[in-house]
Amino acid sequence: MTVEVTTLENGMRVVTDPMPHLETAAVGVWVDTGARHETIEQNGISHVLEHMAFKGTEKRTALQIAETIEAVGGHLNAYTSRDQTAYYARVLKEDVPLALDILADILQNSTFDEEELRREKEVIVQEIGQTNDTPDDIIFDHLQETAFPGQALGRSILGTTERVRGFSRDVIAGYMRDRYLAPSMVLSASGAVNHQEMVTLASRLFETLPATGQEGMDGAVYTGGDYREDRDLEQVHYALSIPGVSYLDDDFYAVQILSGLLGGGMSSRLFQEVRERRGLCYSVFSFPSSFMDSGLFTVYAGTGRDQVRELSDVVIDELLKSTEGVSVAEIDRAKAQNKAGLLMGQESPASRCEVHARQMLIYERIVSPQEITEEIDRVTPERVVSLAKRLFEGAVPTIAALGPVKNLETYDRLAARFNG
Repeated sequence: MTVEVTTLENGMRVVTDPMPHLETAAVGVWVDTGARHETIEQNGISHVLEHMAFKGTEKRTALQIAETIEAVGGHLNAYTSRDQTAYYARVLKEDVPLALDILADILQNSTFDEEELRREKEVIVQEIGQTNDTPDDIIFDHLQETAFPGQALGRSILGTTERVRGFSRDVIAGYMRDRYLAPSMVLSASGAVNHQEMVTLASRLFETLPATGQEGMDGAVYTGGDYREDRDLEQVHYALSIPGVSYLDDDFYAVQILSGLLGGGMSSRLFQEVRERRGLCYSVFSFPSSFMDSGLFTVYAGTGRDQVRELSDVVIDELLKSTEGVSVAEIDRAKAQNKAGLLMGQESPASRCEVHARQMLIYERIVSPQEITEEIDRVTPERVVSLAKRLFEGAVPTIAALGPVKNLETYDRLAARFNG
């Protein structure tokens, strides 16, 4: 593994992963701030800032930013999560300095033009509306809010229409000054890149980043509970979560295997029992989501109004059955899925670029594919059963349902299932 890491004088970290056989590169900046770093008054501001970073700087208009990267066949994008915000580009190898110059420009010299801000707020309001009109998207916002009520971790990444429209230029610029700090940022590059060249460029281009500001976030306190919204839909969108594991938990890799055998593919227990044997749904899957100090284990399914009662019972049955035992074959299949996904990602410079940046922000080091594979191989059936007991026995669930929900059992009855 040829990954190199250098910390600049201002505290920004530069991570490179050369792939000499490639003619292209992925390069981006990951910022250790996201929706869960916001106060309730700021909810949605990280996402607004991400949008506004592309809307003009002191030397480029919004159109010039788009034209400059696309004139060389490149691609520029960004995203906001609860933990982090990312800005990244994919370009030919000779255009890496240009991509880096654009990234440095938008992250240090954005003007937040009032007219651009007014228009972009309305774009984001439309995005909020689109999400609200997409049941299999919004269900997870309701689930998160119910699991972590009254907390930043439980609030929507997009924020509310009222708050988004209320953000001023000065508030957004102030949030950027407070949160976009050099020690909280990782410049990551994979593909046709040279480490020393990246360090030299970054030292010059990112020299005006602030080194100190507002850091930290509120801790997460899982509560759980019930959210139901009756809508005139063809299906009930049903999601169930229980407390999971954090990134730093000893069972972080074991929970990937547990999720894989329960709801990670067509051979998984949930797919086979809920869809293949009973025909209760078209889509059913499980997934773990981890944060620095918390996590969730989630199952989602979409089903008809007359099938939702049976489906919810079967889902809980399958979770609890995993506490009684799992087979070596199931474990091996889940391990193979995880390792295949890991190794397939190694063939993509964009994937490697993102993984390394996130590892630096979470673990403060690079975790090699070999180390991850070894951790996966250490997961045994006994360890998975022990984890299943830890997670499911006596669990306080979070349930969210959207659609024709009247036939879904009461929360108290469903929660009682986890207590025998």
